[in-house]
Amino acid sequence: MARLRIALLVVVLVLMTVVLGPLQALAIRLRLPLARYLPLLWHRIACPLAGLRVVVTGAPAASRPLMLVANHQSWADILALGHVMPLSFIAKAEVRDWPALGLLARLQRTIFVEREDRRKTGEQAGAIADRLTAGDAMVLFAEGTTSDGNGVLPFKTALFGAAQAALKRSGASEVAIQPVSVAYTRAHGLPLGRYHRPLAAWPGDVGLGPHLLRFLSEGAIDVEIAFGDPIAFTGASDRKTVARRVESEVRRMLGESLSGRRHWPERCSDVAGRQSVLASDAP
Repeated sequence: MARLRIALLVVVLVLMTVVLGPLQALAIRLRLPLARYLPLLWHRIACPLAGLRVVVTGAPAASRPLMLVANHQSWADILALGHVMPLSFIAKAEVRDWPALGLLARLQRTIFVEREDRRKTGEQAGAIADRLTAGDAMVLFAEGTTSDGNGVLPFKTALFGAAQAALKRSGASEVAIQPVSVAYTRAHGLPLGRYHRPLAAWPGDVGLGPHLLRFLSEGAIDVEIAFGDPIAFTGASDRKTVARRVESEVRRMLGESLSGRRHWPERCSDVAGRQSVLASDAP
């Protein structure tokens, strides 16, 4: 049964990409607003097919420029976050050349960066700033790598400089930096726990192919996306101080999601606005 479902998923995603991909490429080339929304449609179809149920607490900030800063555990983070709102990602340069996933990343209008090349930090921050100034919500995975999903690694601060650059380029009085936590909480309705969370998290010591198959074979994983209060980045802000503050907030929200301390009936809903978790389901 799992193999049949995975085969169906692959067929649907390939067909969807064949149909939407050329349209998205044209929209990107012509700089049409449609380029922000076609990936959202793709993710909203892909998540249910992949067995990924997305629940949201809090709400994305409405203000622009907006940088979302999140923890990072897996390729599935892209599906989950892309399911919530129109956005684009900041990813390491090698993702561009990954089979299939690299194409999807380019169609998502991802900005690719070389984190280890300090000489390019200013140029890369400027490219991100241009997108922020244009009104795109950009997602920064500030850990710089994937974790095991049970905690948050120290945030790298260099690309927070994009907020400084966006202030100068846009003329805005502030850039909103919004903490976001991504937590894989349940499989088939049962809490994952520390030991089983690598089912969803992909820290990199397992091949991508085997991890994809194992994840998709489950067919029923809950991921909670928690949005914190936006932090105003102004001309007087220090990027390292802001980064530490955002890191602390993401760590707090992740801890709440994993421990089940959130008041789910009032605070947790799916992206369509429907009540998605009953009180009796809380761990």
